[in-house]
Amino acid sequence: MIALAVIFAFLLAALGLGLRARRGRDMDLEQWSVGGRGFGTVFVFLLLAGEIYTTFTFLGASGWAYGKGAPAYYILCYASLAYVLSYWLLPAVWRYAKQHRLISQSDFFVAKYDSPLLGALVALVGVVAMVPYLVLQLKGLGIIVSVSSDGRISSHWAIVIGTVALTLYVTVSGIHGSAWTSVLKDVAILAVVLILGIYLPLHYYGGVGEMFRAVDEAHPQLLTLPSSGMSTSWFASTVLLSAVGFYMWPHTFSASYSAQNERVFRRNAIFMPLYQLILLFVFFVGFTAILVVPGLKGADADLSLLRITTATFPSWFVGIVGGAGLLTALVPGSLLLMSSATCLAKNVYRLARPHTSERHIGRLAQLLVPALALISLYFTFNGGSSIVSLLLMGYALVTQLFPALLASLAPRRIVTKQGAAAGIVVGVTTVAVVTLSGVTVGSLLPGLPQAVKDLNVGVIALAFNAVVMVAVSAATRAPRGAELPPFRGRFERTGAAAPHKGDR
Repeated sequence: MIALAVIFAFLLAALGLGLRARRGRDMDLEQWSVGGRGFGTVFVFLLLAGEIYTTFTFLGASGWAYGKGAPAYYILCYASLAYVLSYWLLPAVWRYAKQHRLISQSDFFVAKYDSPLLGALVALVGVVAMVPYLVLQLKGLGIIVSVSSDGRISSHWAIVIGTVALTLYVTVSGIHGSAWTSVLKDVAILAVVLILGIYLPLHYYGGVGEMFRAVDEAHPQLLTLPSSGMSTSWFASTVLLSAVGFYMWPHTFSASYSAQNERVFRRNAIFMPLYQLILLFVFFVGFTAILVVPGLKGADADLSLLRITTATFPSWFVGIVGGAGLLTALVPGSLLLMSSATCLAKNVYRLARPHTSERHIGRLAQLLVPALALISLYFTFNGGSSIVSLLLMGYALVTQLFPALLASLAPRRIVTKQGAAAGIVVGVTTVAVVTLSGVTVGSLLPGLPQAVKDLNVGVIALAFNAVVMVAVSAATRAPRGAELPPFRGRFERTGAAAPHKGDR
């Protein structure tokens, strides 16, 4: 009961912070979704860097270390590279978004390519990818609370209660609620991960070095990449795909709009890779559990952190671990709900009703939050294996937006709206067909070298995407005399030129 009481204390604290964040603000669409573009370094850091600490990281990183070993280190690598990319990418995105008062990720594509239809396509791709990602957070929440409370509250009821809490504060406070609860989440998760990652190897083995030596003696294959499957080429291609796709998630992309100025991103890019190193301690927990709680197979490997925690610590500390894990679901879940609702209201609904006022769009976005939460609950309880397949497609899907984004940042328009849309459709279709059918590069072309057969399918889809984008753009580009003027003011720090018709 002590652990359960501590977990509920965390839930009430998160709910209180989330609701209080609205105080003193007129919650129009800009305030609700991007914080009035007034967040400083700390809040932007927590919304972007803190986003890596979700239930997938809390359970999955330790579970992969436990069940797969060395391939788990891709989780450590890709976000570090994404943070380096953010030094150049996010200031350019922020400047354009501020100049044109953009709210959602889809708005960026609408303005750059002067195409509401392209914006609707981007919104739908993002929502399709985000629903299974939200389902993952809810399932993780249920597992964490149920195991940490020793089964005193069922996974089902934990998910329902958590979903009601995050829906309530997202609807009322928007991104302000997410920002304040992220403060509590990151303080809690930082403390828990450091304590577990340092104490457990020391307690059971005498230190981290001794822990790795014991694992190497018992399971030497876990400390190296295999020669096939999750091999070196799989590792490199997965890191590349995840790095370029990191900011393509609608909730992280639009969270960048909330910054006060572009210097926030450059300051954060210096420290965010260091913050990523905290994941090492999560891996240490998974490796420690290999010999302490052996026998966890398949999906049960994700329980390794919770199993070794409940076997080692008193119930009050187990409650703290469970509370921290609860927050890793609530904060990302709130951003996912808010971003999905904003994209659907602003870029799909408005396509059918173009003269809808901004105030009405804001109300609709808030109303869509509980509707999307109910849909996510349905898939959480009834999705089965299809949700797992969709989840595996998530990163590969949103990464298909990257070529069109990158092309839009060029000084001159080199890609047409038709080319951008065609590339996205081909990339997304490739990912969907290959993933749902279970086909791999190796099964399609068994004669290829092993390194090619092990490539992440998302990278191959990305290559098809880029080729089609360039080819269709070449075929649909206006004659030279009829071309739109070049983009102006994109990389200027101040005094950006007024947009022309093709650059709204």
